[in-house]
Amino acid sequence: MPRSISSARKANQIRVMIVDDHAVIRAGLQMLIEQDQTMTVVALAGNRAETLDRATKERPDIIVLDLLLGEDDGLAFLPELREATPDSRVLVLTGVQNPDLHRRAIRRGAMGIVLKEHAAELLLKAIKKVHAGEVWIDRSMMGIMIEELNKPYQADPETLKINTLTPREREVIGLVGEGLKNKQIAERLFISETTVTHHLSSVFSKLEVSDRLELMIYSFRHGLAKAPG
Repeated sequence: MPRSISSARKANQIRVMIVDDHAVIRAGLQMLIEQDQTMTVVALAGNRAETLDRATKERPDIIVLDLLLGEDDGLAFLPELREATPDSRVLVLTGVQNPDLHRRAIRRGAMGIVLKEHAAELLLKAIKKVHAGEVWIDRSMMGIMIEELNKPYQADPETLKINTLTPREREVIGLVGEGLKNKQIAERLFISETTVTHHLSSVFSKLEVSDRLELMIYSFRHGLAKAPG
């Protein structure tokens, strides 16, 4: 059994968070990482909401992130994760051998890519190297990645739009996604219906949607709200 996540740890240990939608994989990675006395696992997460919440609370040194998280897309919310905990370094652990996907992950803020087919010891080495400030990339992709890293980061248009949302606007979007009306949203957030209307007008403008239905579709597609079922 993997050890439980404890607040007791050595001051000089590397604090690691594991993000994978499979509980068995999370447990296995925790056991592997904590066999190394220089590391400790401080948080586990299996989806976007858990990841953002626990990363913000724990502020881990390293976040080991799988890009495929069931209904969530780790690549899509990677910039949001980097913004939520800017001092944490993201190391992508993936089974997908797709150079374009790897390049996009680096462009969005990941500090390294490790393929799941590689030996376990390689993951531990990658964690230490990334923690030390180095970029960890497969040798076959190093030239391409260096070229990418030398270019200024440019988020895709939808990410730029989403990044303009305020925390309160994100809350309103989430509640719209739950099917709540303006009055219900106002009651849930302890604000007036007029304020809700103002927030929605701002959201419609920022995301370039025309009504609540378009907003719901957009929010489900981009992970701003959880789709029913």
